[in-house]
Amino acid sequence: MPAPRACAAVKTPCIVSASSIRLDTSFMTRGSRARDGALDCVDEPQHVWFCDAKPSWFTGVVADGPFESVSTPEPAIGLESPPDPSTPIDTGPIEPTISATVEPGGTLVPLARTVEADDDTSRAGDVDGWGRSERMRALARKLYDPIYRRWLRVEWEGLENIPREGGALLVGNHAGAIPSDAPVIMHGLETELGRPVYGLADNFFRGLPVIGTLWSRTGGVPAHPDNAYRLLHDEQQLVLVFPEGTKATGKLVSDRYKLRRFGRGGFVEIAMRAGVPIVPIAIVGNEEAMPILMKSKGLAKLLNVPYAPLTANMLVFGPIGGLVMPLPAKFRLRVLPPVHFEVATNQPRYNRSVVMDRSEAIRTTIQDAVIEMLQTRKSVWFG
Repeated sequence: MPAPRACAAVKTPCIVSASSIRLDTSFMTRGSRARDGALDCVDEPQHVWFCDAKPSWFTGVVADGPFESVSTPEPAIGLESPPDPSTPIDTGPIEPTISATVEPGGTLVPLARTVEADDDTSRAGDVDGWGRSERMRALARKLYDPIYRRWLRVEWEGLENIPREGGALLVGNHAGAIPSDAPVIMHGLETELGRPVYGLADNFFRGLPVIGTLWSRTGGVPAHPDNAYRLLHDEQQLVLVFPEGTKATGKLVSDRYKLRRFGRGGFVEIAMRAGVPIVPIAIVGNEEAMPILMKSKGLAKLLNVPYAPLTANMLVFGPIGGLVMPLPAKFRLRVLPPVHFEVATNQPRYNRSVVMDRSEAIRTTIQDAVIEMLQTRKSVWFG
């Protein structure tokens, strides 16, 4: 029997051998105390350490091998006798066994923690951190492609202005009671360029049953500056935003193609902070795809929605079909040259007047392009 010496991990003197040992802590749980307060177990990251052992029933006998049992325990020096084995001890839920070795110097060295299959925190399936599912996007592309190519007959100009890599903020004019411009852009760029597009929209959609889940699975993200920054700066993705918001989608047919103010320029500030360009997109056809004939303020307040429209689609396809099926207006999209900002990135704030001037300049650029496209259009339905 070797001479007694103090164990570095147990403050009470005990007898240890120079050979490696295995400490079975399966009877302990986080913060649990053994009978009579014998041991306090403190759970730290990756390892469990013994501390503040109080004299009780620890025998101090160490087996010769890591998995051998001791048949005739010897009394420990300065320790009380072990408790009656027949007395049950409330141990709580069983935790995994922790292995450790005692080096010749008496220092307790924990072994590497074994990671079980259940501990894998990787995300299940193909859903990314934003809720987007590539399988769902593939299904959406398959179902939407006939509408995109045969019903709306989408035509693009200036696709070379879309970056093939790196982040970029896509900004377009918005219209339609249930807008068709967002799915048209997302579908078109994914099929034509092979780049995924994340669409920022009001968080109202996320709270809708079924629709909210489908919206997230197909690339919808709540419109928040932090979300936009992460997508653009950290993940270098293409992000689509419509700064007009519901002021544009709630327009009556008599106000079509009159762009509303682009908010307070928040989209410009995000692009500056993330260090990415803004790519303006002028869209024609979205106003006629689902035009609003009239709105009911009382019904909107009752339903707690931004507006309750009566659309031309409802007269053609019925009240339900009119909310999901656009009219066959021909879509034309013109991608304008990117707008770059020669400013420092990751600044807490930017000059408000500069931000507003840039925002208004982008709105004017898109408005001028829309007017030009309307002047050359011969028919709403045939382009």
